[in-house]
Amino acid sequence: MAPDMGMAGTTVETVLGLVYGPSGKRLDVHRPVGASGATPTVLLWHGIGPDERDVLEPLARATAAHGALVLVPDWRSDAPDGGRSHLLESLAFARKEAGGLGADGESLVLAGWSAGAGAALGVALRPEIADEWRPSAVVGLAGRYDLSARTTGTPPLDDLTAGRDPGVPVHLVHGTRDTVVDARYSRDLTEALRTPGRAVTLQEPETDHAGVIMTAYDPATDRCVPTADEHAVRAGRMVAGVLATAGA
Repeated sequence: MAPDMGMAGTTVETVLGLVYGPSGKRLDVHRPVGASGATPTVLLWHGIGPDERDVLEPLARATAAHGALVLVPDWRSDAPDGGRSHLLESLAFARKEAGGLGADGESLVLAGWSAGAGAALGVALRPEIADEWRPSAVVGLAGRYDLSARTTGTPPLDDLTAGRDPGVPVHLVHGTRDTVVDARYSRDLTEALRTPGRAVTLQEPETDHAGVIMTAYDPATDRCVPTADEHAVRAGRMVAGVLATAGA
């Protein structure tokens, strides 16, 4: 894809379809033109729809316009392991290859939307699944945290109750109009995380489940598609800023 001007005034370029692991799955790279070693990395996981990395392109490009390198992989929730191997392969790729793609290789924010949100938080709560590695921060968008995370097989809220600690800042965003995943799930997680020494934020823009990633749901295709709806654009811009600065 040819470079264009992102929302924050930075020219953004996209590289489509890099193979990220043994599964043969692919990811897209969105980055500011001329990205240097100071560029932070965001690994952004889509939701339960199989192989929907394109759904996150509007948000990813908006985030790259703020100066971040954003990796958006496909993964399949209908795989025999629920998508776990795809998610962890994409994480291994991000950790190994971000530096060569123009990022600093150190600051890596792990983020996800819907089912991807719980998967991202699960990695921080159970770092043993990633060789004891933790991200710089976690960003959860419109997630449920009482369900088993696709990365760990256990609900993040159960892990918190059992005394596990994410060990990094957690930033949550959930639309007040979300009828797919009620905002109370992010509120419940926020309360569970609020203990001395932990950093947690919750923002609730006036948008819905699709709008929080700058899209609208299209019943005809059963997919989320780019939209110019004001509530979604406003929410997406806010989320892009959260993603780009979460690891600072």
